[in-house]
Order: sequence, then structure tokens, then C-alpha cells
Amino acid sequence: MHSFGYRANALFTFAVTILAVMCAMASFSDSFNSPSPTADVQVLNINWFQKQPNGNDEVSLTLNISADLQSLFTWNTKQVFVFLAAEYETPKNSMNQVSLWDGIVPAKEHAKFWIHTTNKYRFTDQGSNLRGKEFNLTLHWHVMPKTGKMFADKIVMSGFSLPEEYR
Repeated sequence: MHSFGYRANALFTFAVTILAVMCAMASFSDSFNSPSPTADVQVLNINWFQKQPNGNDEVSLTLNISADLQSLFTWNTKQVFVFLAAEYETPKNSMNQVSLWDGIVPAKEHAKFWIHTTNKYRFTDQGSNLRGKEFNLTLHWHVMPKTGKMFADKIVMSGFSLPEEYR
């Protein structure tokens, strides 16, 4: 006859194995989801565009951010981290990325949103490289599942530019 400890160990091992198989199936099922999120960002106003005393350029923008990220949510999605970044090139760096706004979408019910805001974080360039600069606004998202691997994607919106003179 087997002891209590042996039977408890066998039961625990079986339960953990079943849990691992269920987690693997949940993670695998996300590969069948083909999300189609949409987003639009409008720059309504350049509140100020100035040169800081240390020589860096700084910009404050008023933005309308609208997005429908509901297709990113499946039964395995815990939350989605979203951020808006300004991306541009300078002679020194081929890719500059400045985060302007971010947020966490906790559920599918909150995944369709429209926000009127100023940039949450400073849009600052090291140097005076922003005058007349064209830039892209990119909405990035990271899907955090309950089990399995995270995935990230983005929507790039181009055609934005800063004025030639400080304001």
C-alpha cells in the first residue's frame, strides 16, 4: 500500500501537469487571433516651442488621441499597455523616440477611447534639432496575457512637422 505522502505527491504532480497543459493551450489559442486595431492622432495646437537655457529644444502639444484596441483582447488578455511616441531623425541619431503619453487599458470595455490631452511627458531634444523637423506619431501597444508570451505592435502616423521658429 502507498503512503499518504506518496499519494499526495502523485495527485499534486498530476494537477500541476494538467495546469501546465491548460496554460500551453491558452497561450497557443492566442496565435489564432488576428487583431485589427485602429488609431488616429491629431495635433491640435503647438502650445509652445522654445529653446531651454541649456540649449535643448522643448515642445508642448495639444493632442486628440482616438483608438479602437478591442480586437487585441481575447479571453487570455490581462491588460494592454499603450503609449504614443514622437519619432524623428537627427544628424547625430538615426532614430529618436520620445514618449508623449501612455496608459493601461485594463479591459475590453475600455479599449475604445478618445482623449483630448497635452503631452504627458516632455518632448525635448538634446540640442536644437527640432526646428522645422518632420516627425511621426506612433501608437505602440504591448499585450500582456494571463499566460504565454507578450506581444507588441504599433501604428505609425506620419506627416507632422514643427515650425521653423520658436514660439
